[in-house]
Amino acid sequence: MERKDAEKRAAELTELLDKYTYQYYVLDNPEVSDYEFDMLMQELKGIEAEYPELIKPTSPTQRVGGIASGKFEKVTHAVQMASLQDVFSFGDVEAFIERCRREIGSPEFSVEPKIDGLSVSLEYTDGVLTRGSTRGDGFTGEDVTANIRTIRSIPLKIEDAPEFLEVRGEVYMPRSSFFELVEQQELMDEQPFKNPRNAAAGSLRQKDPKITAGRKLDMFIFNVQQCQGREFTTHSGSLDYLKSLGFKTIPSYKVCHTYEEIKAEIERIGVERVNFSYDIDGVVIKVNDLAQRTAMGATAKTPKWAVAYKYPPEEKETTLTDIEVNVGRTGAITPVAVFEPILLAGTSVSRAVLHNQDFIDEKDIRIGDRIVVRKAGEIIPEVLRSVGHADGSVKFTLPSVCPVCGTPSVREEGESVLRCPNVECPAQLLKNMIHFASKNAMNIDGLGPANMKALVDSGLVSSPADLYSLKKEQLLFLDRFADKSADNLIASIENSKNAGMERLVHALGIRNIGQRAAVLLCEKFPDMTDLMKAEADDISEIEGFGDVMAESVCKAFREPHMTELISRLRDAGVKMTYDKQSAEDDRFSGRTFVLTGTLPTMKRDDAKKLIESYGGKVTGSVSKKTDYVVAGEEAGSKLTKAQELGIEILSEADLLEMTK
Repeated sequence: MERKDAEKRAAELTELLDKYTYQYYVLDNPEVSDYEFDMLMQELKGIEAEYPELIKPTSPTQRVGGIASGKFEKVTHAVQMASLQDVFSFGDVEAFIERCRREIGSPEFSVEPKIDGLSVSLEYTDGVLTRGSTRGDGFTGEDVTANIRTIRSIPLKIEDAPEFLEVRGEVYMPRSSFFELVEQQELMDEQPFKNPRNAAAGSLRQKDPKITAGRKLDMFIFNVQQCQGREFTTHSGSLDYLKSLGFKTIPSYKVCHTYEEIKAEIERIGVERVNFSYDIDGVVIKVNDLAQRTAMGATAKTPKWAVAYKYPPEEKETTLTDIEVNVGRTGAITPVAVFEPILLAGTSVSRAVLHNQDFIDEKDIRIGDRIVVRKAGEIIPEVLRSVGHADGSVKFTLPSVCPVCGTPSVREEGESVLRCPNVECPAQLLKNMIHFASKNAMNIDGLGPANMKALVDSGLVSSPADLYSLKKEQLLFLDRFADKSADNLIASIENSKNAGMERLVHALGIRNIGQRAAVLLCEKFPDMTDLMKAEADDISEIEGFGDVMAESVCKAFREPHMTELISRLRDAGVKMTYDKQSAEDDRFSGRTFVLTGTLPTMKRDDAKKLIESYGGKVTGSVSKKTDYVVAGEEAGSKLTKAQELGIEILSEADLLEMTK
């Protein structure tokens, strides 16, 4: 294709793809099938690959763009992104309305759902998205433009736009995307997000935009922050204008005049919210006239012309009929409350996790009890308390053996979780297989959680060793594989044979042995045969190893299933010796870290792996021997103790800076 024709066709494809994206993600009314959309996208990618100079920042192909960033630049908001005053009763709402009437006469109000997400600003210059930033403290946020571009409902460019436009909205994760993400995190043995809001916040602040793109975020716009070249008289009028530009505006905003109308609208939204595909945590009531807002002004923290009504958490009483015991993919033996069905937040609920024995003992929960249940964050059912025991009830104790395979259960020192130690337990098979093939272990490309699940469910594999006898013809019987993808997977499995002994040791999933510990083991015992024969006393001599880690290694290599697995892997040609790499960066060698609280972008396991990769040691408690405490949100007693002992406190950003 000649360049002139390519440029013309690229423009046509861009217009079509923008139109279809708007229909699908904003109007929820697609005109073409997913396949037709994908074919058009592939055609545009092909043109841009041939003529890279035609690639524009607003091209549909650039939705996942940008480079992984080590940090987010600070953004000072020209217009404060203020928070709202919360109210919790209709009496408070009525008092707010009366106060408005006293100050500005007869106001009208815009009433709209309060989306439970992350507040974000979008800036457009001459109709092109130039920056997206988080709210932060209202005055200073973070530049997350590369990640914002991945959200399909956000227009990268707008037609007939003012010279400069800044809008504010809420980035959220739809419930369906949240449940899908949690399922994936559990498969990967990661700590799942607690609710969609936390998931949205964590996803938007990923260092790699490709990860954000995979989280399927969405955004509602609810305010004009700045607009050069156009003026508005009412808030509802500004929302109508934004909607005409192609923005996905806050749904169901309604103009009301009286307390009775506002109360009815709050009640209507409260009833209907169970049918929403997203979470809300209340209703916002705002003075609609913008001049009247200016007249009312604001306090240092909140505007006087708006409040957020928060729905009270719904709690209901029911009868606990049973406590089931499930075995997770990590071997964790988890009690689950089974109770008479109740309606909470619009759905029937009959089960809730009871976490562990300590939780049951603390609340003295027994089968037959009357219990109080609620939905945490409107999503996850939880048992709050027992309000009465049945006659003849007895305390509940978790079983001493695994309910799936019968292996004696164990509770290790410092843990609250009871576990099945048998890694061949059927309940743990999928998790162990996923770990074995993961990037930090044998690094088998193309064998993520979904494909591994397909292999396990089909019966093709029941052990990591089975992977090395897979044939292309077997894969083609599964829906997930075509000719090319089957070839690629077989080749990747073959390549993994040379991953190295240190990766293999990590892939075996030995308790308490992470990536760094696996390397240290291989440095001490560079041949698998020698490692398998090593005694605990010899292993504990390794710097950073204690008795618990040494015993874990010895116990693992004495188990018959482990010796059989290694024998099969050896026969398959998997490398069983260690080649010491070039000098490693051990800048944290001899330093002890403690992690506490929720870090902004990193999971604790990731932070631990990072520290260990530089030779550091991570422990679970603070003492005089601790060098650093890395603290995130909701850091508790560990942070307090560190402050008392004068130990240096690090943020996630500080830790990342130390690794540069």
